[in-house]
Amino acid sequence: MVVLPRLLPGERPRFQLPVPCGETWQLNTYPGHGEYDIDMYPAEGEVWGRPVLASYAGTVTEAGIDGSLGGRTPDNPSGPRGRGGGYWVEIDHGGKWTTSYLHLLEPPRVRAGQKVAQGEQIGRVGSTGNSGAPHLHYEQHRGAQKVEAHFDGVPSGITDDDAEHSVTLTSNNCQ
Repeated sequence: MVVLPRLLPGERPRFQLPVPCGETWQLNTYPGHGEYDIDMYPAEGEVWGRPVLASYAGTVTEAGIDGSLGGRTPDNPSGPRGRGGGYWVEIDHGGKWTTSYLHLLEPPRVRAGQKVAQGEQIGRVGSTGNSGAPHLHYEQHRGAQKVEAHFDGVPSGITDDDAEHSVTLTSNNCQ
């Protein structure tokens, strides 16, 4: 059984990086990427197939395919691009807060309606959809509006896409 924390009205969940505890990842954006959109890459090691974790407890609202998958795989990394986010997951955290996880390697490990705990694995890093290389595309939303992602209570610094911007963070998504 997963217990979902209750949020006070307007309270931002204490989101964590959606990757295993202690791992260091680079968070990036670039011109034309979209305000508050974050692409994540591990600071070291293989990217393909890395675990993607729920950044906070909630209920899965979407788990499937956004757009089309394309043909980029670990065996064919230069395969054709698809459209949209490819395999993806959206989680409702309550208080109008949601998170999105896109370009997953394979069908999500969760389904719509499923409750997930913070740190629970929901998928693996891939390059499905409109993706040029394996990475995790991540977003935080308050209602219908994308907002600057905060991790462990601290703003990420990824706010707009007027210029390339990168930060390196270590995950505190520990159980």
